[in-house]
Amino acid sequence: MTFYRHSGPRSYMTSTMTDRFDCYYCRDNLHGKKYVKKDDKHVCTKCFDKLCANTCAECRKAIGADSKELHHKNRHWHEDCFRCAKCYKPLANEPFCARDDGKIMCGKCSSREDGNRCQGCYKVVLPGAKNVEYKNKVWHEECFTCFECRKPIHTQSFMTKGDNIYCTPCHDKKFAKKCHHCKQLITSGGVNYQDQPWHSECFVCRTCRKSLTGTRFTSHEDHIYCLDCYKTDVAKKCNGCKNPITGFGHGTNVVNYEGLSWHEYCFTCKKCTLSLANKRFVINAENIYCPDCAKKL
Repeated sequence: MTFYRHSGPRSYMTSTMTDRFDCYYCRDNLHGKKYVKKDDKHVCTKCFDKLCANTCAECRKAIGADSKELHHKNRHWHEDCFRCAKCYKPLANEPFCARDDGKIMCGKCSSREDGNRCQGCYKVVLPGAKNVEYKNKVWHEECFTCFECRKPIHTQSFMTKGDNIYCTPCHDKKFAKKCHHCKQLITSGGVNYQDQPWHSECFVCRTCRKSLTGTRFTSHEDHIYCLDCYKTDVAKKCNGCKNPITGFGHGTNVVNYEGLSWHEYCFTCKKCTLSLANKRFVINAENIYCPDCAKKL
């Protein structure tokens, strides 16, 4: 902020000359009288008040020859009229600030008028006051509080949700996801599977406890397994080739019949190897045959 001080005290002269010495306007003799020198002209106080006096920017009245005049940037005031537009403090002998709207203010009021306003209480944050700045906004330190618990955050870490600010404990309690496995809060990172959040350290194979993050895996009855453990411990065995039916890779399609299962490519006639998927078949001693081969048994 830049402050200015301009004052122009009135100076008077009294003529004592014996020669004719008249007022420039009314031609009255100025010998022994007060007069004002205006633009190299000698003017009696009466003509000065009537014809030459400046108008006060505050009260709009003429600033007479007997009044002390203050001026700033082609504007003029009576000494008593030169005061703060906000608190009315006299500024004749004080620093002041001339605002763009023409108002004259003391330094304190100008700071309040132009200063940043607190996003909490909407009062001006005065220069030098303790404050918090975040994303081009400012708060009094005591107004920078958690939206949930209303306690000042001070130097603690905080998080945001929309336009609201939360201390970390309140944000975690209100918004953090809970792990599908251990039911504890997930404060950072984590894995999503089937629209459920998991801690990375909880997302492991049910059998061997190997981490499944970034690897191929499968699930069975709400449990997750690595492929090796699923093949060994969970997957049904094909009644044809006796290998696990995993449901992925070669042999995605499966044929089930009376508690027995086959890879689709293994569901063939025992004798002629004709594929029987989606066809009529005959089972004899857990072996399957096409109707023609079954007749020949």
